[in-house]
Amino acid sequence: MVESSSLRIVYFGTPEFAVPTLRRLIESPHEVVAVVSQPDRPRGRGQKLQPTPTKVVAVEHGIPVLQPEGIREPSFLDAIRTRGPDLGVVAAYGKILPESLLQIPRLGMINVHASLLPAYRGAAPVHRAVIAGEVETGVTIMRVVKELDAGPMMAIARRPIGPDETSVEVERALAVLGAPLLVRVVGELGAGSATETPQDHSRATVAPKIAKEDGAIDWTLPAAAIHNRVRGLHPWPLVSAWINSARYLIHRTALGDGGSAEVGGTILEAAGDRLMVAGGDRRVLRILEIQPEGRRVMSVREFLAGHRLRAGDRLAAAPQR
Repeated sequence: MVESSSLRIVYFGTPEFAVPTLRRLIESPHEVVAVVSQPDRPRGRGQKLQPTPTKVVAVEHGIPVLQPEGIREPSFLDAIRTRGPDLGVVAAYGKILPESLLQIPRLGMINVHASLLPAYRGAAPVHRAVIAGEVETGVTIMRVVKELDAGPMMAIARRPIGPDETSVEVERALAVLGAPLLVRVVGELGAGSATETPQDHSRATVAPKIAKEDGAIDWTLPAAAIHNRVRGLHPWPLVSAWINSARYLIHRTALGDGGSAEVGGTILEAAGDRLMVAGGDRRVLRILEIQPEGRRVMSVREFLAGHRLRAGDRLAAAPQR
């Protein structure tokens, strides 16, 4: 068995998804010589500038943090070169890395991607997999190349997607799953024993970035498709529904029993803790948590205590005239 050598690593990552892998690297024999994160952004009601999750971890451990607005700037590229990295590790950094940057680390760069490649290449692999009703997903460690998420694969770990799991729950689990996998691959690179398997590009699918407009859906879709979109668009932008002139955000749903003769989007029952809606395939969808626009999230029982909905009312993607 070839012993792994300690590597100098520059870590590119920004959101919570990138935190478990960063922590495992810090605990490993390897040295994280810098963390590169997106710039801090205003968040919350007060719009105060908040540090990114990876920056918080890096500061805790005394690791230098770089937050360039432009990653092609010569000054930033020089800052990476001066740290003499052996390897770059990327986990949800948020920008496509230019060739000039990929060439700096001696061993190139590898990425923690939240899908079973070549499926769901792109910015929103978890959301798109949940929306599509996939029952399995995973993490792929791959080499970063110029083409988006098209590099050879170095390791894969799989996990099921539960029928009611939301994208945030799946993504959180994948972040934990991917951390030890990435550290294992880094060790193999240090030992010179890593293997790389080309992707089958003919089977590639894409996972474009989620937009706010994705929440406005056709309520005559099949009930399962609506349920999957509710799961996949949680916690943002959330599926929206218009009932007459009021807009609501749907946080949680479940597939109900039985069927209905009503057209899709029709409220079948609105009493107690039961808010039942017909899907376009005549199957029943049960709404569990709902938020009137501008107000807090409510259980259906709370919501119906203060909002008069009746059987026969219709849910729509846009205001009803």
